[in-house]
Amino acid sequence: MIKAYTTRVGAGPFPTELLDEDGERLRDLGAEFGTTTGRNRRCGWYDAVIARYAARINGLTEFALTKLDILGSWERIPVCVAYEIDGVRHDEMPMTQSEFHHAKPVYEFFEGWNEDISHCRSFEELPKNAQVYVKALEEMSGAPFWAVGVGPGREQTVVLRES
Repeated sequence: MIKAYTTRVGAGPFPTELLDEDGERLRDLGAEFGTTTGRNRRCGWYDAVIARYAARINGLTEFALTKLDILGSWERIPVCVAYEIDGVRHDEMPMTQSEFHHAKPVYEFFEGWNEDISHCRSFEELPKNAQVYVKALEEMSGAPFWAVGVGPGREQTVVLRES
């Protein structure tokens, strides 16, 4: 599974981390708090570079995209498509931790859909901009999406293809 945005627990490099009201909004809307500790999770925009890396090193053949509903109120949604390190664009994960620590996200922007999608049960029911977002993430992520979560309930899963 992979979220429609990125979260982290603990310290370490996090190029797309949002230390602003967007990060707070993602945390609040997505209930991004540790289950045991109650600590805030670090939140940021979707990182396609990390998704590709995770798919490759773990041999993933598909993802389930979760929490798409959380993004329903943004006008424009950034997606990290590469990193800039010392003025050089990197489309894949940097080779060293030091480079990753200095990585700045390169964003591509997608139009938001500004509506509640929690009632959608098929891909075709999603707003057109949500469909574009999902298809773009799938293309960038290194593995196809078999399902999309549009809410916290089991019935709020849009199956794209049988796994």
